Amino acid sequence: MKKLIEKLEKEKILTKEEFAFLIENRNEEIAEFLFEKARKIRETHYGKDVYIRGLIEFTNYCKNDCLYCGIRRSNKTCERYRLTKEDILLCCEEGYGLGFRTFVLQGGEDNHYSDDYMCEIISEIKRKYPDCAITLSIGEKSKESYQKFFDAGADRYLLRHETADFSHYAKLHPENLSAENRQRCLWDLKEIGYQVGTGFMVGSPYQTAENLAEDMLFIHKLQPHMVGIGPFIPHHATPFRDEKSGTLELTLFMLGLLRLMLPTALLPSTTALGTIHPEGREKGLLAGANVVMPNLSPVTVRKKYLLYDNKICTGDESAQCRVCLEKRVASTGYKIVVSAGHHLSFDNH
Repeated sequence: MKKLIEKLEKEKILTKEEFAFLIENRNEEIAEFLFEKARKIRETHYGKDVYIRGLIEFTNYCKNDCLYCGIRRSNKTCERYRLTKEDILLCCEEGYGLGFRTFVLQGGEDNHYSDDYMCEIISEIKRKYPDCAITLSIGEKSKESYQKFFDAGADRYLLRHETADFSHYAKLHPENLSAENRQRCLWDLKEIGYQVGTGFMVGSPYQTAENLAEDMLFIHKLQPHMVGIGPFIPHHATPFRDEKSGTLELTLFMLGLLRLMLPTALLPSTTALGTIHPEGREKGLLAGANVVMPNLSPVTVRKKYLLYDNKICTGDESAQCRVCLEKRVASTGYKIVVSAGHHLSFDNH
């Protein structure tokens, strides 16, 4: 087991069988061995710095009906909202004052926001805050749309592939969505020049160790700049309401493997980790993560953007959240820095 981890550290890749074996046979001792290596690699490239991203969840309307998601189109109990350009700019203004230098515009796939409107929002944020990075997380689009957003000033794009296995993907999504198209989007984004983020759910329904191994192989092939993973957490108004959550333990293990495979990747310690364990985000940082993404959305809408149940920080003011996070990060021996926090292959100044 340790030999496989050492092989991954050295060669940055394992076979599908080796990944699956490691995942299936992991134990506490192996996990600690992995995390120690992951921390060392992370500190070699990023020191003790932790980058913060200000998350602005600007719409919870979505045209899709993914079986695991709380804002799926079929959820009639979801109280829908949309933020205007002015609302979004107010979030950025508040965030900038709190030391955020990356704004993440995240939403459901909502056709209300045309390409032109999105470009208007992006270019206005860039005009007001030229030292900030803009990350988009708004789903599957055409290559032409992605190019327009990039030309308007978007720097990064987050699009989790969710699962690399086509048949597993089909069990989690309606028929009109495909893993093939999802992956096509990621390659388009990379070709355009974005800092690209992908990722997957850990412990999603029907997932096997082989599925996770395939996720690792797909990520190695893509060589993204960011990878966001988090445990699957069921939402009460979805077909998966009675499914088991993914575990903190396996999510941390996968984070450690990702750090060894992609030494310079930007790896968030996600809100979902903090939701399933009171110290989940701290544990994520100690497993190799170097990014946290607190919420800058207006408090009035935070409880409405629930992709899964019991999400944390839905009632906190942004400033409260920022101070709390500063202390939590400091408890791990790391420190939050005021920086756009680009991937090392991009200019950080």
